[in-house]
Amino acid sequence: MAIRYHIRLPEPDKLGANGEFAFRSKGAEGLAEELQAALRSDALFQRWRATQEDPDAVDPALGAVDPATRVHGEQHDLHIDLTVETAIAGSVFKQRMRLLAGSAWELRNVTAG
Repeated sequence: MAIRYHIRLPEPDKLGANGEFAFRSKGAEGLAEELQAALRSDALFQRWRATQEDPDAVDPALGAVDPATRVHGEQHDLHIDLTVETAIAGSVFKQRMRLLAGSAWELRNVTAG
C-alpha cells in the first residue's frame, strides 16, 4: 500500500550543513531526485551503516527500499515542499530524512492509499 508523505524544507539553503549524508542539491527538483534515489535503493543506508560502530548489529529492516517510490518537489519563495509516494514504512522514511536533512524538515501530512 502506498503512503503519501508531505514534507516541508523551511530553509533549503542550510540543508548541506546537516552532516556527511546531507542533501547536496539546492533546488526542488534536485532534492526530489536525491530523496527518490535514497528510497529506491539502499545505497544511502549502506553508506550510513558502514559508519556505525558495529555495522552487523544494525537492523537490516532500516535498509528497506521501494523501487516504485516517486518524489515531486515544488519551490516556493522561502521553502521547498516534497510529496513522496512510497510503500516504505514511516520509521524507515524518517530515518532516511534525518540522514539527508537532519532536523531541518517538517512532516506536514501523511495519507494512505
